[in-house]
Amino acid sequence: MKRKNSVRDVRHSLLPPLTEEQKAQIASLRALGDAEIDYGDAPTLSEETWAQAVQGRFYKPMKVSKTIRIDADILAWLQRPGKGYQKRLNAVLREAMLKEHEHEE
Repeated sequence: MKRKNSVRDVRHSLLPPLTEEQKAQIASLRALGDAEIDYGDAPTLSEETWAQAVQGRFYKPMKVSKTIRIDADILAWLQRPGKGYQKRLNAVLREAMLKEHEHEE
């Protein structure tokens, strides 16, 4: 049975294959040690820029599909506001996990 709305990663299939010269260049770059890398073309970041930096701004946790059993009244409570009950369940569980983590420290 064909799945609807499946996503396929086609990024690599759209690119032309690497030439032998490109493969050799990649191999030579992999062989460089950290001290040998020239960072001269990389922009330097000011203290002001770092002060505005936000850790994990684009972090998106990996989702796992799992079948669980929960009480019917809990499910009804999660579904009562409408669409998005799985997100609400995840938010409730994440909040509980973070509270527990705070108490461990």
